[in-house]
Amino acid sequence: MTQQITRLLQIMATLRDPVRGCEWDRAQSFETIVPHTIEEAYEVADAVERGDIEDLRAELGDLLFQVVFQSRIAEESGHFDFEAVARSMSDKLEARHPHIFGDDDLPGGMREEHWEAMKAQERADQGAVSAMDGVAHALPALLRAHKLQKRAVRTGFDWPDVQGPKDKVLEEINELSKASSEIERIEEAGDLLFAAVNLVRAYGVNAEEALRAANAKFERRFRAMEDICGIDTFSALSLDEQEDLWRQVKMDEKNA
Repeated sequence: MTQQITRLLQIMATLRDPVRGCEWDRAQSFETIVPHTIEEAYEVADAVERGDIEDLRAELGDLLFQVVFQSRIAEESGHFDFEAVARSMSDKLEARHPHIFGDDDLPGGMREEHWEAMKAQERADQGAVSAMDGVAHALPALLRAHKLQKRAVRTGFDWPDVQGPKDKVLEEINELSKASSEIERIEEAGDLLFAAVNLVRAYGVNAEEALRAANAKFERRFRAMEDICGIDTFSALSLDEQEDLWRQVKMDEKNA
């Protein structure tokens, strides 16, 4: 394993070599690589969802290369290298698991509390001044909403049961229906989505994961409708006929 990591680091150094390296790789910076890093992370998630183990292996390699790439850029700038990244992660994992790597014997129920306390201390050490600090802006909007709400919960800012979030969703639906300008509609639509995230969170559901599953289900059923009658024929059907097909596909799934 060490041999292959060393090989990968050497390849990266060659690609970034100012004389004989790749023109594209030499031109990259932290900022230009970030979109590729995000894309590779999503492709890993996609491979997992599809249960494609071979593709997962390849996508994990692509994601690892992104870490190596960013680390190489940092090394060239005199900031840190890949070894420092790996050391930092190892130190963090050992510190957050004293019941495994240390002498502490934490009961199961206290481990999550310890984990959260450790992360909170790490944020404080990094200069955090708000419970909201450290929630990455680049996260998908639904996932970021979920994380912001969880941070708020730690301060006690949350409804005691699901009725509060339910009422808030209904309130936001009403406010969206009354919005009279595009700016108001955008604002109220955002409030509605945020309230919906809060409601499903109250049921213990991650909104990002739930919506990804719903997207996959919709796409699967839509493709099934197209398969039944053909793509061109489907678009020529009336809405009632398309609805009949949709119900048929749903029934077929339930009976499968």
